[in-house]
Amino acid sequence: MTQLSPHFSLSEMTVTGTGLPNVAPSQAIASLTALCVNVLEPIRAHFGKPVQVNSGYRGPAVNRAVGSKPTSQHAKGEAADIEIPGVSNLALARWIAANLKFDQLIAEAVKANDPSAGWVHVSYGPRMRGQVLTMKGGKYTVGLAA
Repeated sequence: MTQLSPHFSLSEMTVTGTGLPNVAPSQAIASLTALCVNVLEPIRAHFGKPVQVNSGYRGPAVNRAVGSKPTSQHAKGEAADIEIPGVSNLALARWIAANLKFDQLIAEAVKANDPSAGWVHVSYGPRMRGQVLTMKGGKYTVGLAA
């Protein structure tokens, strides 16, 4: 098993429920490694719990199968959709926004009255915009809103 960082493997960063092959090229592996080291490992260290990766790298066929755009940062290995069981997704997004450097952070489908609703999309490099968004019902707003 190829480890990208102490707690994250290449296999968990490329897992897909589509049944399609999802092999990351070397540039995507380098991007995934940077994401794991600079974002996912600090999250795990702070919360002291495993980070569940719902989606990391997506090859072209996987990306199409899940209805994502070809320009998605997932297709470059720069993004992951994550959750931590037992931690509110909104709280997770707020901690990332306040404590880490990232390119884009999106609280997707979160609900104030349901801490486990939705997930957190976070990307790393190369633009490092520090962009923070909330997505609800397919619409994006700036900032984190419940």
